[in-house]
Parts: sequence; C-alpha cells; structure tokens
Amino acid sequence: MNKTLFGFRILCLGGFAVCGFAMAFALYMQHKGYEPCPMCIFQRVAMIAAGVVFLIGAIHNPKTTGRWVYAALADLAAIAGALIAARHVWLQNLPPDQVPACGPTLDYLMGVFPLSDVVVMILKGDGNCAKIDAAWMGISLPAWTMISFIALSIYASLMPVIAKFSSRHSRASDHASDGNPAV
Repeated sequence: MNKTLFGFRILCLGGFAVCGFAMAFALYMQHKGYEPCPMCIFQRVAMIAAGVVFLIGAIHNPKTTGRWVYAALADLAAIAGALIAARHVWLQNLPPDQVPACGPTLDYLMGVFPLSDVVVMILKGDGNCAKIDAAWMGISLPAWTMISFIALSIYASLMPVIAKFSSRHSRASDHASDGNPAV
C-alpha cells in the first residue's frame, strides 16, 4: 500500500492553498479600502497564474517528467511575480524627487493602448505604485508579496524532489512492514 504524506498532489494543493490565501488577503485589503495600483494587479495575475498551475498539477497528479513541467511552470509564474514585486519595492524606495509622476488608471490604459504597450508602461511604474499604503512589521505589502513569491518559487522547485523522496520512503517502509527487504 503506497501511503505518501507528501505526494505530489498534496504538495500542489499546498501551493494552491498558499496562492488562494494570498489572493483572499489581497481582496480583503481591497475591501478595507486599499485600492491596488497597476503593479499590484500584475502581481495578483502572477499569483493567480501560479495557483492555477498548482491546481492543474494537483488534478493531473503526473509522474516523473510531468512533475518537473508543473514545477517549472509554477516556478516561472512565481519568478515573474517576484520580479514585478521587486520592481514595486524599488519604486517605493526611490527618493521623493526621483519618483515618476502619477499616471492614468489601468482601465484607461487598457482602453487606449495595445496590451504590449500597457505592460511596458505599468512595469516602468508611476507615483501611484511608489506610495506605501500599508506595512506589517515595518515591511511594505509589495515586499511581503516579493518574499511570498520567492518562497513559492523555492517550494515549486522542490516539489518533485520532495514527492520522489516521500514516495521512496513510503515504499521502503511498506516493504519493511511486509517483512520484505526494501527495494
């Protein structure tokens, strides 16, 4: 009987749960009056992308190579989110005289410019993104988001290894409990 505590499906569900919690927290903060800037919205998109990959990985529950594919896709989404969050943190730490001027809303940009231009403009940032609205333990929310993305990236990279080790450990203990030598 193959009972794995840390099988790939469980690990993917854990990643999905973290992404779901992050999105629930973001929506809670928005409900409390903290309107997301355009970079915050892009970070949400990256978090949702990572969550979707984790969820599909859990549903599919692939073996061997497929695990690495899902891990790489989740890792790419997390790295993209970390890079966007890093840019956001950088903007927040600019001296006041170097902060870019505030720009139009994301809705306006999407209605006027092609998507590729909007992405470039948003990643350049503006004064809306440089303002620190909330912090916890002296660390801004975009910095916490960056930390979360880095942790998700490491987690995604380690999932196939943990699942493989857990599976081997489980098979060895099953053989030992049957009285058969471990394979």
